[in-house]
Amino acid sequence: MTKTKEEFDEQLVELLVDQRNLIVFNDDVNTFDFVIEALVKVCKHEPIQAEQCTMIIHYNGKCSVKKGDWEALEPMCTALLDRGITAEIH
Repeated sequence: MTKTKEEFDEQLVELLVDQRNLIVFNDDVNTFDFVIEALVKVCKHEPIQAEQCTMIIHYNGKCSVKKGDWEALEPMCTALLDRGITAEIH
């Protein structure tokens, strides 16, 4: 039995709705190196990716550093907050 396009689209929407963003905000406290190190350790970024995200955070005030479901992002958000980095899940 094949799925109709409508059933497929419905399943895709359900998957996308469950996807959230881990947002990190700029502050005047943490250094670039500290945030880069945290993104590498906590979010498993490659160093260049962490550096790029840190620059976006600095110049735009925030950056979505990771996408995923709530269960995957919540421990990362907590770990960043524990390091004094302002982060939220949206």
